[in-house]
Amino acid sequence: MTAAGRGFGTAQAAGVLYVVATPIGNLEDVTLRALRVLREVDVVAAEDTRRTAQLLRHHGITTRLVSYYDAVERRKAPELVARLVAGESVALVSDAGTPAIADPGYHLVRGAIAAGVRVEPVPGPSAVAALVSVSGLAVDRFTFEGFLPARGTPRAARLRALAAEDRTMVFLEAGRRLESFLGDAHAALGDREAVIGRELTKLHEEILRGSISELRGRIAGVAIRGEVTVVIAGAPEGGIAAEAPADAVDDAIVSALAAGRSVREVADELSARLGRPRRAVYRRALELKSR
Repeated sequence: MTAAGRGFGTAQAAGVLYVVATPIGNLEDVTLRALRVLREVDVVAAEDTRRTAQLLRHHGITTRLVSYYDAVERRKAPELVARLVAGESVALVSDAGTPAIADPGYHLVRGAIAAGVRVEPVPGPSAVAALVSVSGLAVDRFTFEGFLPARGTPRAARLRALAAEDRTMVFLEAGRRLESFLGDAHAALGDREAVIGRELTKLHEEILRGSISELRGRIAGVAIRGEVTVVIAGAPEGGIAAEAPADAVDDAIVSALAAGRSVREVADELSARLGRPRRAVYRRALELKSR
């Protein structure tokens, strides 16, 4: 099929980069298309070749594996793009779930796009979608925050900046930091409904529901390994948004300015969300920008 036949009429290189979602635990949670792609590509770029090798062996696939993890991503991306431009096909996979979502993949996808290589998603499992779907919270709108800073002070500041967010929020966190994360969340957001998921789709899957303080009490002192997904309800209507503390306002302003927003844009965007008069937000943004 010609490029025009595909719909947009843009010439593309011969190779294809497939972004392939793989099981987050249960090896049966893989699509027929994903298995076909993994079998047919020239090479599989894997975050953890040992883990991906288990998946491929389970399904009788012998495609060659190459490492593609955080520490080598910038160096390996150009090499893989060169192979794609030369006409090879590459499947990108992460340890589990969908690549590039809080996992390696950004530099390879960007590089492939810049080189005119076709990039195709092969959708499937995602820890975020899995927990959101069974959370019981309002998820017609939600925001994915991923991993917050590991250190307490910047993490607490980021959570305070989210105090007025009215959408349900999804976080990823290391199990060993979960108790302190929940403590910071309680202090910044109040005692909202929350859901914790770990070992999703695996034999020892756990989904805990309750208020933030209840959940923190339940996991206090428990050694939790691996990563967990946390879903927290958004700010109630007329609740925290109407009384966002001063430090939460400052954090939100600083974050918006750092993202390149003008003082005028900051005032327009944050005044309603933070429940503060636009003029007051504008003045405070000017003060903070001049420091």
